[in-house]
Amino acid sequence: MSSSVKVRPVVRADYEQWLPLWGGYNAFYGRSGPTALPTEISKITWARFFDVYEPMHALVAEVDGKLVGLVHYIFHRSTTTIEPICYLRDLFTDETLRGKGVGKALIEAVYEDAKAAGVQQVYWQTHETNLTAMRLYNHVADRSGFVVYRKVL
Repeated sequence: MSSSVKVRPVVRADYEQWLPLWGGYNAFYGRSGPTALPTEISKITWARFFDVYEPMHALVAEVDGKLVGLVHYIFHRSTTTIEPICYLRDLFTDETLRGKGVGKALIEAVYEDAKAAGVQQVYWQTHETNLTAMRLYNHVADRSGFVVYRKVL
């Protein structure tokens, strides 16, 4: 399957196909129904991908003209490097194509974009219950051992 997957930057005309994938990603992490993201957040997120002043980027995976995956990532400064680093923020693939190389193709495309931008590190997090994704992640990256804490304000 991975040979038929085309990964490319998102374009404005992708919105109608991107939105259900974005919705699937959010539902996977429990942001649906009464806890769904407000529509305004999705609209602003989409707009940021096209704002040259934003460090946020988006790629999509396409098979036979249909979007089957997305990845969003952010270049940002670090206190431990001179060059920026890359945070892979969101990764989602069509459920029917999981394990077929779509996620791997998206991650590798982020790696390539990061290298082209002079970035030397890509990192991300996932929920501890996301075992399917972790099988892939264990093959394409090193587990850092860090535990994430957060406080909603």
